[in-house]
Amino acid sequence: MTHAMLKGSNVPLDTAAVRAVLLWTPGPGVPDVDASALLLGRDGRVRSDEDFVFYNQPRHPSGSVRRLSKRQRGDAWTDSVEADLGALDPSVDQVVLAASSDGEPFGHVTDLRILLYDASDAEGEPIALFDVRAETGEETAVICGELYRRGDGWKFRAVGQGYPTGLVGLATAFGISVDESEESEAAADGQDGGAGAPGADGTGGGAPAANPSGGAGIPAPAAPAYGYPPVAEPAAPAYGYPQPTSPQPVSAQPVAAQPYGYGYPQPAAAAAPAPDPGFRLPPMGPQFLHDTQVH
Repeated sequence: MTHAMLKGSNVPLDTAAVRAVLLWTPGPGVPDVDASALLLGRDGRVRSDEDFVFYNQPRHPSGSVRRLSKRQRGDAWTDSVEADLGALDPSVDQVVLAASSDGEPFGHVTDLRILLYDASDAEGEPIALFDVRAETGEETAVICGELYRRGDGWKFRAVGQGYPTGLVGLATAFGISVDESEESEAAADGQDGGAGAPGADGTGGGAPAANPSGGAGIPAPAAPAYGYPPVAEPAAPAYGYPQPTSPQPVSAQPVAAQPYGYGYPQPAAAAAPAPDPGFRLPPMGPQFLHDTQVH
């Protein structure tokens, strides 16, 4: 029997593994929809960034929650998340089931619904069905439902809470760390991590970048300036001689051995050659040019 859910209602689950399916009908102006899940502790927050299962990280390290491939069902498309509730760590108290839109807000998705199935019964009827309605029409991410512990078992609750800040805003609300600089760079390169057109299998990698310094929180040494060799430290003057008041020009010619012994005056430095009037700096890369100078 399928339970038709109202917002805020809940239903007990008699199965150890469930499959949550988002279903919608594509069309002109209708954005693509992506399913995701967040594993929360008793404090209502993720324990680490690994607890976020989405298109760039489609499988939890424990293997208990995973995002499946998108599929076509008649005129509609589906995106699904499967959760093995019996295999979840006891510290996981809740699994949030969310949807995010690719571009346009959910006001353009008129028939979004979430269906909950027994994952062990591929041909069975859904346990629960909830029609997800946009509250303002401006939401770009929405919590469709949640799986939560109740005593020794689990329940499913219909939620329908929207976020106008998209998947990033939803994720940070539950404690996910998002690097805004990386997010903006990826968007500028057209690599925002979205699954693209329906039918993408959502198996992109989502491993965090390694610390280039090789240690936690220790910055890597600064690289030398582009195109220039590192400058060597000047040697300290010999003992007993006065410190130079200004750096001396370095001659490209080898310096002959000094015939003078201790106590004799040192010879005067040769005059520097006149600058070459035909000298020009080497051409610089486009990163040194202003945008208006690039053609």
